[in-house]
Amino acid sequence: QVQLVESGGGLVQAGGSLRLSCAASGRTFSSYAMGWFRQAPGKEREFVASISRSGISKSYADSVKGRFTISRDNAKNTVYLQMNSLKAEDTAVYYCSAAKLPGPGVVTDEYGMGDWGEGTLVTVSS
Repeated sequence: QVQLVESGGGLVQAGGSLRLSCAASGRTFSSYAMGWFRQAPGKEREFVASISRSGISKSYADSVKGRFTISRDNAKNTVYLQMNSLKAEDTAVYYCSAAKLPGPGVVTDEYGMGDWGEGTLVTVSS
């Protein structure tokens, strides 16, 4: 099990940028594929981006492709989500998640994730 703490959320104008961070506890961070999901008011939680254990493989939701970038620093036990060209529809609580995997690959389904942070709110004003 890994504990996850997100930071970096806030209020930003449309077209602006934010970088979310997710700090993980423990010494086995590199054993986990990581992901970001989000939940907008009145909507179900949805996949945003995921990254493999090594950081080589990445996957993005079509709605954020070309605007968001997921990355990780295994030496710092941290995963990031760089969000550019933000839109009002990106407003949501963003959750960091982790899935312990035996090998390479990414997880894009929330039911494949085993650990979750408490979330950080991103509000994009239009």
